[in-house]
Amino acid sequence: MRRLGMMLGAVWNLRQSLRAQLLAWVVLTLVGAICFNLYDSYQTADQTAKLVSDRTLLSSARVIAEAVRVDEGGNVEADIPPAALEMFDTGYGDQVFYQVITAWGNLVSGFPDLPLPSVERTGQDVTFRNSTVRALTLNHPVVGLPDDGDISVTVAITHNSQYALRRRLWLDDFTKQFILVLLAGVVTIIGLQRGLAPALRLRDAVRARGRERLDPLSPGMVQTEFQPLVRALNDHMERVQNQMAAQRRFVSNAAHQLRTPLALMSTQASVAARETDEARRDEALQALRSSTRHMSRLASQLLTLSRAEPGSRRPRSDTIDLAAAARDIVAAHAEQALQRDIDIGLEVSGPVPVEGDGTMLREMLVNLVDNSIRYTRRGGQVTVSVTREETLAVLDVEDNGPGIPADERGQVFERFYRVLGTEGDGSGLGLSIVREVVDGAGGTVALAEADGGGLVVSVRLPVAAEK
Repeated sequence: MRRLGMMLGAVWNLRQSLRAQLLAWVVLTLVGAICFNLYDSYQTADQTAKLVSDRTLLSSARVIAEAVRVDEGGNVEADIPPAALEMFDTGYGDQVFYQVITAWGNLVSGFPDLPLPSVERTGQDVTFRNSTVRALTLNHPVVGLPDDGDISVTVAITHNSQYALRRRLWLDDFTKQFILVLLAGVVTIIGLQRGLAPALRLRDAVRARGRERLDPLSPGMVQTEFQPLVRALNDHMERVQNQMAAQRRFVSNAAHQLRTPLALMSTQASVAARETDEARRDEALQALRSSTRHMSRLASQLLTLSRAEPGSRRPRSDTIDLAAAARDIVAAHAEQALQRDIDIGLEVSGPVPVEGDGTMLREMLVNLVDNSIRYTRRGGQVTVSVTREETLAVLDVEDNGPGIPADERGQVFERFYRVLGTEGDGSGLGLSIVREVVDGAGGTVALAEADGGGLVVSVRLPVAAEK
């Protein structure tokens, strides 16, 4: 069993080898072409051997016919010349049969039961005495017969020399074809070794690089067919570099963002522990609870952003009703809006199904609604609307807050970026989360100024296909 497993493993490795696949295709093509050529050469050798045999039979029949004469009494005589039979002596032990008859059917010489071919001057295979022989008939005029009548000479021979000639011709061609296959296989192997050498050098160059080295490779180090692979590899390394840089920025920013609230919480806890006045202690503890909530929200958003990044989790394909999800999330934030005296409303026209990661799409809605409530002044308004435009689901979250200047709208999607002068205790991660989720669902997100001031965040997602 172990040996069988090793054999199966070796076969699988060969199937996965580019060199083995190319060699197999070349050899199979050559073998197919050679099989066709060998079949064709066999037919050609057979026709050639028959042609040689027929020409010999015709020559023999003509020699015999020219030896036939009419004596003074009008009798037809045939003295068979030895040369007419010796020309078949090729060393393969063939038997020769002949027959000479007059036009009126009288046997002059030879074998009376020898069958006659159906066509004159054309060799045919006939059965004679339980054996197959090659026979040819020649009609030849003889001077002295009435009206210069003809005689019919038929000569037949067994197939030994014909088959021997056919076999020799075919084997000669087979030998040439076999040598051709061997030479083609050797040349193919050498060509594959030389042709794949640049690809192997590319492999060695990639392996020899350090873990942090991601500079591009030169496409000129491989052939034209492999250059797209090198370019794709360079593109991938560039994306990895960008991802690593973004990850380093994220870690640095996250550490900076976490350091400040942690230091503040430590200070507030120390103040509360030292304070003897109960009112001041309660004030310090209240500030500590507020910092703890802010810290908890920041940690939650960091976790959500990490889960929203491409490749961080297995892709999911859920179908959710965006209108129903918006209704649930607006209801969940109603108390938060009331505490800030904000009028929050929802406008939907019916179910709007979208496809994507259901959990992350709801997180997107949470961040949009929460951001609008946080940055809208007391007594403001927040309106969430979900509509459908042909094949797109449109989600608009509009508020009458301070808005975002046009020159900063492209930057607010960066992590931890906050517009200077804005109120609220946000972390600068909400819109980053929204963009990651929307990109993962194949949609787009855009910012615009609301009528009368404020901000409108418009999200467009593909509508889920009907099943």
